[in-house]
Amino acid sequence: MPQNLDPLAQFRLDGRVAIVTGASSGLGLRFARVLHAVGARVVIAARRADRLEALAAELPGSLAVATDGTKATDRENLVKRTEEQFGRIDILVNNAGITRSVGIEVETLETFEEVLQINTVAVWHLTKLVGEGMVARKSGVVVNIASMLGLVGASPVKQANYAASKGGVINMTREIALQWARKGVRVNALCPGWFETEMTAGMESDEGSQRYINLNSPIPRMGKADELDGALLFLASDASSFMTGQIVVVDGGWTAR
Repeated sequence: MPQNLDPLAQFRLDGRVAIVTGASSGLGLRFARVLHAVGARVVIAARRADRLEALAAELPGSLAVATDGTKATDRENLVKRTEEQFGRIDILVNNAGITRSVGIEVETLETFEEVLQINTVAVWHLTKLVGEGMVARKSGVVVNIASMLGLVGASPVKQANYAASKGGVINMTREIALQWARKGVRVNALCPGWFETEMTAGMESDEGSQRYINLNSPIPRMGKADELDGALLFLASDASSFMTGQIVVVDGGWTAR
């Protein structure tokens, strides 16, 4: 083996600037910590400013920007603040999202539009805003956090809004990746399965939910927080430098059935 060979070096993000949305809790909070741990200067965005400030205090060199993902002006401010502070954006992790569990017979148009606005429209807009600088520099990485429920139906959990929004993110990822592939910008998606987050709160201790997961998941349990670390770093770093427009699924085998 060559003495200078260091396969792990390509996973480092030293000095790179990474925005993580939805960073005040759950997967987003974990993602921010992971990127910071490998050298990135992390910009954390979410609505809950108090939680962001607490996380920023934990991550030296990071920047907290209170951001309401439903507002175009807030998304524009996030990009402006980041570029003012760090001069560029190297990585965007589009993680912020919501869901509403409701049968379509009683689901309102307003509910459906709310979920699509945050989960899909905001992802498109923030990617577009960040992409301007990335394309100009011919360098950048976008990681869209989709879901296995963008690939398969959610029922008996009734989430037509969420399934539609994440399905849209998946194919939007492919399309933007193709548009930017020759411009030096890579775009991929990470699709988690059942993990403990605010959106799945209570499932980890609910007997019926655990029975459902254990019966239907080839690996019969929910995912652990650190089981997305490797996939995130792979997509965000040079380790995936010859990869774009791809969908990485981490779901315990759920969608393989």
